[in-house]
Amino acid sequence: MPREIITLQVGQCGNQIGMEFWKQLCAEHGINKEGMLEDYAVNGDDRKDVFFYQADDEHYIPRALLIDLEPRVIHSIQNSDYRNLYNPENFFVSKEGGGAGNNWASGYTQADSVQEEIFEMLDREADGSDSLEGFVLCHSIAGGTGSGLGSYLLECLNDRYPKKLIQTYSVFPLQTSDVVVQPYNSVLTLKRLTLNADCVVVLDNTALNRIIVDRLKIPTPTFAQTNMLVSTVMAGSTTTLRYPGYLNNDLIGLVAALVPTPRCHFLMTAYTPLSIDVRSQSAVRKTTVVDVMRRLLQPKNIMVSASLRRGCYVSILNIIRGEADPTQVHKSLQRIRERRLASFIKWGPASIQVAIAKQSPYVHQPHKVSGLTMANHTAIQTLFDRCVKQHDLLRRRNAFLDNYRKQPIFADSLDEFDDSREVTVSLIDEYKAAEREDYIAWGEG
Repeated sequence: MPREIITLQVGQCGNQIGMEFWKQLCAEHGINKEGMLEDYAVNGDDRKDVFFYQADDEHYIPRALLIDLEPRVIHSIQNSDYRNLYNPENFFVSKEGGGAGNNWASGYTQADSVQEEIFEMLDREADGSDSLEGFVLCHSIAGGTGSGLGSYLLECLNDRYPKKLIQTYSVFPLQTSDVVVQPYNSVLTLKRLTLNADCVVVLDNTALNRIIVDRLKIPTPTFAQTNMLVSTVMAGSTTTLRYPGYLNNDLIGLVAALVPTPRCHFLMTAYTPLSIDVRSQSAVRKTTVVDVMRRLLQPKNIMVSASLRRGCYVSILNIIRGEADPTQVHKSLQRIRERRLASFIKWGPASIQVAIAKQSPYVHQPHKVSGLTMANHTAIQTLFDRCVKQHDLLRRRNAFLDNYRKQPIFADSLDEFDDSREVTVSLIDEYKAAEREDYIAWGEG
């Protein structure tokens, strides 16, 4: 029985990475731009119905809602080659069309006024599923719509669907961003990601840019290239759901393997070997399981700008795609243990879980073996710490708060800022405590 997943793409960033994700999924399942299954893909043994459903005319439609407060990106999708792929009822653009102006409070307030329309769409999609497993939210934490409207949706999803899993792909901003109020937006969103999501895959733009420059030798990465990298990670992390094996073949299996305690649910990723297009071929020429497993643990391949020399792993799941022999997997795990390439927490099992997944037969793969790591590592708290410090610099001077005060949530007081900061600091403390042997007792205290 399929365990369906509904994808919510929110804001400019969410819709752009979502668009690339669906392109990748269509290619991997042999679905063309019109949503029709290609002749060569008719007898595939893949599980399309986790992310797609079939319309009356047999064409496949993504279980996706495309939501934005300004029309530009959604109009570009509606005028693209893939315009007939989506359900036209699942596009939502605010009637005002002015966007949220990079203001979390504006996105949050506007979400409240349009929530009925959005949840009508969402409930329709949920009712059309046989056994809905959960929701995936794609968004950025730094702007206005992805952060504010995304935060509002997270809170409401928790209330309306308390037993469904909520996973997010959250894009963290560049350290040198042109949005001055980004630290405010980030901390306000982090509170909701901490309290209302079950699993957050952190996609750090700073690290993604570094990887494209250093590993793929592209001096000035474009948004399109960064989004390609993100879509590769998103497609890779859902492989075991779409080509099911014995393990991790549903979302709860994935999350349970990686999140031992409720608060520590922020994951970092690594992918190897990387190639965005034919011109930017990666430096890796020969791939073996042992080599891929070793590369996945190298800090330079991790898509989060945090030093892994400090802290330790809470859990690791490697998804290996391609010609992978279980004996090779065993050999590489042994080698990692002997060389102590990964240091783990003291209070739990020190194990790297490995899922061997099929590769799509319809997409030419430049490499025999590729791998994706999804890891829970305590060093991710340095990313949150950076957000808090940048927030404090602005807050100390009460800078740029006028536009926030205009919104109802901040009309009476600025307590929401302090509350969000407090939740983020307690998350940082929890990750620091997870490095200690007495963490389980710390949780009780």
